[in-house]
Amino acid sequence: MRAAYLKDSFGSRLFDWINAILMFIMAFVMLYPFWNQLIVSLNEGMDTARGGLYFWPRAFTLDNYRYMFENGNLTRGAVISVLRVTVGTATTLFCSGLLAYVTTVKWFSGRRFTRVMFLITLYFSGGLVPTYLLYNKLNLMDTFTVYWLPGLFSAYYMLLISSYMYNLPDALAESARIDGCGELKIYMKIIAPLCVPVFAAVAVFSAVGHWNSWFDVILYNSSGKWDTLQVYLRKILLDVEQVGKLTNEQKQMEEMRKLTPLSIRAATTMIVTLPIIISYPFFQKYFISGITIGAVKE
Repeated sequence: MRAAYLKDSFGSRLFDWINAILMFIMAFVMLYPFWNQLIVSLNEGMDTARGGLYFWPRAFTLDNYRYMFENGNLTRGAVISVLRVTVGTATTLFCSGLLAYVTTVKWFSGRRFTRVMFLITLYFSGGLVPTYLLYNKLNLMDTFTVYWLPGLFSAYYMLLISSYMYNLPDALAESARIDGCGELKIYMKIIAPLCVPVFAAVAVFSAVGHWNSWFDVILYNSSGKWDTLQVYLRKILLDVEQVGKLTNEQKQMEEMRKLTPLSIRAATTMIVTLPIIISYPFFQKYFISGITIGAVKE
């Protein structure tokens, strides 16, 4: 009776309304910048420069996207980016997951040393110049291999996956060993299928990292043979900015009248971001459970 009274009381209803309003404001603050970039990308560039563009395109146009996709290298860059995400994520999941399993096998005497050795890499690195020289010595420069081979083992992903594995019953692996299973078979047939949620979470982290990466492409791919989508988009944006500075070239300015660096930058943001936004809902369920369950100790 008292619980029902408290639930229907004015203070309870006021608390619910305040929570709802605060959540709405928070959602608006988080979503509006993305929405603003969308309407800027769908608005004429010179009109956007006037300002006052908030919720709807004032001069609707698809010229920004048309200009982006007229570049023939964009498709090639997209293919390389997708290939990098696929290969890089798959190899990182397999190797980092196997490393995490090694650090959770209690009978393995070197598991603590292995764990500490990889944890050190979270705080110390060789530096940019030694890394560049090492990749050059290993003949990784201007190859697709440089995108995924250095990221096979990740200490951070190892921590996430091993925290999840610690919550699995030891009896599962012990019974498999009694039946004569090797450690690799135990990992592939028993442990890995049970770790799908945390693997999905790690896959999202790894895929986003590979998809958004561009600095290593410029650094280790000087020939441009393996340029990704992000690098081509960056080149297009720089070209537009250069054309915008040539005020004495009347013909070029006339051709670029409807395009500005601001509108092209917004279109670039949408092209890069949309694939991640579209794919995230499919991983959300696994992502949440994979991150949280490993942090709960009973």
